Amino acid sequence: MSPRRTFADLLNYLNENLPDNTISRIRYVTSHPRYFSDRVIDAVADLDLVCECFHMPFQAGSDSVLKGMRRGYTYSSYMTIINKIRAKAPDASICGDLIVGFPGETEEDFQRTLDLMEEVKFDNLNTFVYSPRPNTEAADWDNQIPTDVQNERLQRCQALAAKHAQERSMRYLNRQVEVLVEDRNPKSKEQVMGRTRQGRQVFFPGDISKLKGELVMVEIVEARTWSLVGKIVEK
Repeated sequence: MSPRRTFADLLNYLNENLPDNTISRIRYVTSHPRYFSDRVIDAVADLDLVCECFHMPFQAGSDSVLKGMRRGYTYSSYMTIINKIRAKAPDASICGDLIVGFPGETEEDFQRTLDLMEEVKFDNLNTFVYSPRPNTEAADWDNQIPTDVQNERLQRCQALAAKHAQERSMRYLNRQVEVLVEDRNPKSKEQVMGRTRQGRQVFFPGDISKLKGELVMVEIVEARTWSLVGKIVEK
């Protein structure tokens, strides 16, 4: 664009210029740590429409694996971003993606991924096993990781991710939070479902015909690993 604009400029522009009462919340999908800006942290923390949620794929904790992936950052530089987020927006959710079993990944390399998970404690984590892709350099390397080793590492990551998700859910217990109602709970016609500003799914009793698209205050009475249960706070 000319003159040049940044993503933070876009968030600020949308927050200030969207017509009143047309948009309740703004979310964006993901951030690459290599190109992430402190100004985006400021925008998420300060703008009233922009939700406090950061999706920050890290893929691996080992610097050597990250170099092999050509990710363009290190464990240390990634944690610098996370620490800035925690300082500026302490209640924000942090989500991520990881890949286990990248060619050449040693047990020590994998342990660094677990170390990073322990240090961040992600609200939600998408976990994947590396698989070769056509026309990629790593697909032709001769140090591919055996499938059974990949799967065992994936299971360890998933167990730790669930532990952290439960811990992160617990911070909502007995709090009143703003929920944007999205739809009926497909498992219970007496309940609706929506999300907090941080993206946590919430289920609570309600009439979807009256509540869909509405912002309501909900008191959280149960904290599950990947979701919350609550009740509407009467006005």
